[in-house]
Amino acid sequence: MKIGVLGSGSMGSGIAQVAAAAGHEVVIFDNHASAMDRARQKLQEVFDLLVEKGKLGREEATAIHGRIHFADRMHGLRGVGLLIEAIIEDLTVKKAEFEQLEDVVGPDCIMATNTSSLSIAAIASACKRPERAIGIHFFNPAPLMKLVEVIPAVQTHPDIVAQSVELMKSWGKETVVAKDTPGFIVNRIARPYYGEALRILEEGFADAATIDWAMKELGKFRMGPFELMDYIGNDINYTVTETVFQAFYFDPRYKPSFTQKRLVEAGYLGRKTGRGFYSYAPDAPVAEPLKNAELGRDIVHRIVSMLVNEAADALYWGVATRDDIDRAMTTGVNYPKGLLLWADELGVSHCVETLDRLYEEYHEDRYRCSPLLRKMAREVAKFYE
Repeated sequence: MKIGVLGSGSMGSGIAQVAAAAGHEVVIFDNHASAMDRARQKLQEVFDLLVEKGKLGREEATAIHGRIHFADRMHGLRGVGLLIEAIIEDLTVKKAEFEQLEDVVGPDCIMATNTSSLSIAAIASACKRPERAIGIHFFNPAPLMKLVEVIPAVQTHPDIVAQSVELMKSWGKETVVAKDTPGFIVNRIARPYYGEALRILEEGFADAATIDWAMKELGKFRMGPFELMDYIGNDINYTVTETVFQAFYFDPRYKPSFTQKRLVEAGYLGRKTGRGFYSYAPDAPVAEPLKNAELGRDIVHRIVSMLVNEAADALYWGVATRDDIDRAMTTGVNYPKGLLLWADELGVSHCVETLDRLYEEYHEDRYRCSPLLRKMAREVAKFYE
């Protein structure tokens, strides 16, 4: 099967690399010729580096690279069996591209969008044959991140779902299936990792360095929430939060932070601009955390309980299965363990008590406990028996 990729940015190029490594001929098209030129150069650098590090032999790297082609016109995508769109996160733009592309690709082509949070149903509605449209969401960088979320729209034919899942597995990806709801699995469930950390910072309970220390040292997360927001880019992280918040009809659980908004407005986007929650200037002092074990445990319990609540609610509403939810969070964002398994270890009742204590303190709907968690606490049940 020939694979088409619309968009030659880091995500589009990464997806093309993954597909080519799996043995497919790949065609990349971008409306901007300069972007394709940059992608060509970047891919050459990537393959040279892989050879230099001994990850690939020169012959294998040349073969994979040779399967990636660039089209100077959209019609170069004609004949692909799977088209993956990886362009700007703008619903109007994506719908316009799908409408135009449907007249280019063949009638049997699967049309996939790599959106991280937009409605698959809305994108599919731009097609004359929406039953072949689907979400296939990779995580950046696509060649390194194992997880792929497959998201059928209400219009998607079941055969397209099955084909997409099998194809992603054949590419060596951990594949989970998610309902077409805002944020899907990972970007929905992960919101409290940032949102609750920001809330703790804003109320003066602890500073960014202390929160990051607690989540890494005691919670065993690979990166603290503020390090991670600076790494992702505060503009990107804030936009995803805002998109999910709006898509959930302004549910307070997903409310964005003014603190992060102001950093974005100031241009303090994180590592890429040299300043975010931390300064990345060569002579900047290292922020020292307050290494208080009791304070650190409180921070971890508060954030993890919010994450568990979000995971339980995703299960309650049928967003994904128990196993797919835990697999998504461990392989998609490298959490130290699945959140539903973590709930069992902490005790479901402990999580409910933490959430209820927060609700009693703030009387805000962001701390409402999932009905599933409350029912399980009452029945002394576990997610994994």
